[in-house]
Amino acid sequence: MPLKESKYSHADLVQKLDLRTKKKSFFGDKFFKGLVIGASLYTLLMVALVLFSLVDGSLPIFVKEGFNFVIGTNWNAVEGRESFGALPYIVGTLVSSAIAMAIAVPISIGIAIFINEMIPKKMSIVLAFVVELLAAVPSIVYGLWALFVFRFWIRDFVEEPLHNSLGHVIPSFAKAPFGLDVFTAGIVLAIMIIPIITAVSREVIKAIPHSQKEAAYALGATRWEMVKAAILPPAKTGLMGASFLGLGRAIGETMLITLVIGNAIGLAAIPTSLFSQSQTLSSIIANEFNEAANDLHLSALIGLGLVLFIITIFINIMAIFIISRVSKSYSNLRE
Repeated sequence: MPLKESKYSHADLVQKLDLRTKKKSFFGDKFFKGLVIGASLYTLLMVALVLFSLVDGSLPIFVKEGFNFVIGTNWNAVEGRESFGALPYIVGTLVSSAIAMAIAVPISIGIAIFINEMIPKKMSIVLAFVVELLAAVPSIVYGLWALFVFRFWIRDFVEEPLHNSLGHVIPSFAKAPFGLDVFTAGIVLAIMIIPIITAVSREVIKAIPHSQKEAAYALGATRWEMVKAAILPPAKTGLMGASFLGLGRAIGETMLITLVIGNAIGLAAIPTSLFSQSQTLSSIIANEFNEAANDLHLSALIGLGLVLFIITIFINIMAIFIISRVSKSYSNLRE
C-alpha cells in the first residue's frame, strides 16, 4: 500500500519542530525565572517579618530605656525595679566568638589542605566523610560532652597551669579557673565550627585546577611553597567565606554556650579574664525566656534578639564587603 504523501515539506516540518521547541524552552525559562524570583522574595519576606516581630516585641524596652538598653550593664527583672542592659551579653558574645575563630580558622584550613593535598585519595575520602559527619552533629551533643567531660580537662590541664605560672603576670589568666567560663566556651565553639569551616574550605581548595599546582611543582616549588603560591591566593575569597560562615554559626549558638559559659548576670557577665564566667545574647534568652517575670522583662529578651539580629546582619554585610574587596584585588593582580 503506498504511503500517503505529506502536505508539508521537510523544511516546513523542521520549522514547526523548531517553533515548538522554542515555545517549550521559552515556557521553561519563564517558569524557572518566576520560581527563582519567588524564592528570593520569600527570603526577603521572612527577613522582613522576623525584623518586624523583633522590633514590635522590643518596643516597650526601648521606650523605657532608650539607647541605654544597648550600653547598660544592669540586669534586674524584679517588678517595680526593672533595669535591663545588653552590653555584658554583647561583649560575652563577641569575646567567645573571637576565641572560637582564632582557634578554628587556622586549624580548619590546615585540615582542608591536609585532606586535599597530603594523603592518598582513598584516605582523603574517608576523612572528608568524617568531617562532614561531625558538621552534622547537633550542638547540644557538643555541649553535654563539654559540660560533663571536656571542661574538667580544660580546667586541670590548661587553665590551672596557666593560672599558676602566669596568673600573677598576665591579667587574662589571673582569675581562679573553674572550667565553666568564656575560655572553655570559646574552645568548645571552635570544636563545633571546625568541621563546618573545613568542609567548605575543602571544596574551595578542591576546585583549584590541578594544572596550577603542577605548574608550581614544575618550577621547583616544595609542597609548602606550592600551597602558599598556587592554592592560598586563588582560594582566599572562598576561605574567607567559609570563615564568616563559621563566625555566623558561632555568634548565634545557644545551647552549647548556655551549658559551658557560666551564665553570669549583669556587670559580672563582662569577662575581665579568660577564666571569667560570662553569658551571650542567645544564652540569656534561652535561660530566661520561659521565666520572664513581666512584660518588660519579656520585651528586654526580645530586644536582645533584635541586637543579635543587627550584629549578625552587620557581620554579613562586612563579610560581603571584605570578600568583594579581596576578590577584586586578586583579579587586578592576575591582570
